[in-house]
Amino acid sequence: QVQLVESGGGLVQAGGSLRLSCTASGGTFSDYAMGWFRQAPGKEREFVAAISRNGRNIYYADSVKGRFTISRDNAKNSVYLQMNNLRPEDTAVYYCDAGLLATSRVDQWYAVWGQGTQVTVSS
Repeated sequence: QVQLVESGGGLVQAGGSLRLSCTASGGTFSDYAMGWFRQAPGKEREFVAAISRNGRNIYYADSVKGRFTISRDNAKNSVYLQMNNLRPEDTAVYYCDAGLLATSRVDQWYAVWGQGTQVTVSS
């Protein structure tokens, strides 16, 4: 079983940037595809980005394409989400998760969410 810890959130103005980190322990990190998801109050958890085990396959939600970049460093057991040109609608708690394959389907992941990290974007 893998445990995940997210960090790097904060409060920024629209147009600003943040870089989120997710660090894994308790498993073999290179065995997993990794993904980023977000959830705003009263809304369903939403797919944001995913990356395959070796980083060769990457997928983004349409809402973040061109603004967000997912990457991973298997030597550090970490996956990152660089978020640029942030918008108020990006405000949410951001979570990472592990899975067999990189996919946009939320229900296809292992659901080993960490505590999440809050991202708030002011207008």
